[in-house]
Amino acid sequence: MIDATVVGSGPNGLAAAVTLARAGLEVVLVERASTVGGGLRTAELTLPGFRHDVCSAVHPAALASPFFRAFGLTERVPFVIPSASYAHPLDHGVAGIAWHDLERTVADLGRDGNAWRSLFGPLVDHIESVTDFTGSQLLRIPPHPLDALAFGLRVLEQGTPAWNERFRERIAPAMLSGVSAHAVVSQPSLAAAGTGLLLGAHAHAAGWGFPVGGSQSIADALADDLVAHGGRIVLDTDVASPADLEPSRVTMLDTSPAFLARFGGDRLPAGYRHALQRFPRGGGVAKVDYALSAPVPWTNPDVALAPTVHLGGSRGAIARSEREVARGRIPSSPFVLVTQPSILDDTRAPLGKHTLWAYMHVPAGSIYDPTEAITRQLERVAPGFRDTVLASATMTARDVEANNPNDVGGEIMGGTVSVYRLLRRPVLSPTPWATPVDGLYLCSASTPPGPSVQGMNGWYAARLAAHTHFGIDVSLDDLRPDANRGDSH
Repeated sequence: MIDATVVGSGPNGLAAAVTLARAGLEVVLVERASTVGGGLRTAELTLPGFRHDVCSAVHPAALASPFFRAFGLTERVPFVIPSASYAHPLDHGVAGIAWHDLERTVADLGRDGNAWRSLFGPLVDHIESVTDFTGSQLLRIPPHPLDALAFGLRVLEQGTPAWNERFRERIAPAMLSGVSAHAVVSQPSLAAAGTGLLLGAHAHAAGWGFPVGGSQSIADALADDLVAHGGRIVLDTDVASPADLEPSRVTMLDTSPAFLARFGGDRLPAGYRHALQRFPRGGGVAKVDYALSAPVPWTNPDVALAPTVHLGGSRGAIARSEREVARGRIPSSPFVLVTQPSILDDTRAPLGKHTLWAYMHVPAGSIYDPTEAITRQLERVAPGFRDTVLASATMTARDVEANNPNDVGGEIMGGTVSVYRLLRRPVLSPTPWATPVDGLYLCSASTPPGPSVQGMNGWYAARLAAHTHFGIDVSLDDLRPDANRGDSH
């Protein structure tokens, strides 16, 4: 019998596998696809030589994550840290730019500059404690309560109808709504505000970096470390039940709660299984990848400096779009999240050519083709964009799920993002990664601390399993590239 099996090779499955292998355990990682990575995969989706991120693309959470900092991610994978973390173009050539340099952003925002500084400055100054608070299970006393309080008060402000009180002009609130829309929930809301404030603080702290060569580089670095510490990786293997796996003392699932319910079956208590089956999912995404003959012809040239761009207009327009999705409708003027990595990473496209990644929010399970809607939004702020398109590849929300079954209905957040659901993820428990079945754990984004490429979900689950079943206490120090634990069990 092997020590541990991990099902699913997304960032959390890989993090769990690496943690257990470094503890001296025999680990097998099983993946249904032909490559590791889950939401970290990079592939030629349009034309030869054009490398597109299949799901996640830009990684502020990875740069800030305690797991990835201990793992030495930036020592293993070269990262691009852009001078402009994100851009928010409006009509008539106007654009808000969130520069990596907070003071440069403040200077550009005119009358709202001081308001931006007072909102983000304290969070940036204490980014490690803010990251610790938001990147852990919320059912605990934060180690830095004043920093947690400062974050919480700002969430209350920006998550309620008071969200415009500090601003006088339109660019700053539009920028904040754009970054908050990453949560795929209605605005204003506490969940959207928390997401926007955390990501916005990262924009001025470590920056919104992305790995050279695409997100696959992160997955490959984790997989290489797993193999280097004795782990095995089994690809092209579909798992439906324990019978599909080698016997093991511990099984870690980097999967949806619905899969856990099927996998555990009658071994799970009826009430727990019912909670998994009823675990709510949020809105979906529909995505288009473009191969371009030239850079996007943005009306405002500063937008070309930001690998991440938010389209959707004013704060009010974005709020209307997100409400339409929440009501099960296709938005008439959608919020669109764009990344243009090839402007700073020449490995992503042939010389002189470019890749563009874009998605819009849609109701979960939708079969709506987003190509025209996204292209139209791009044309509004980059006239002539259509003429640069060599080819495109589209995924509806239903296609997103077919590509990765964890993204149920095309929902990529691991479940609805709300304060309640960050506490009850998937159930309310001091150890939500453990299930009622001895040795069976859930380690996906459907557990605390929730979505994003941070690896902490897998780390927490693996730490708990190592202690409970093997009597091994692991620490983040064990992840250092030069660490040599050498435990036996």
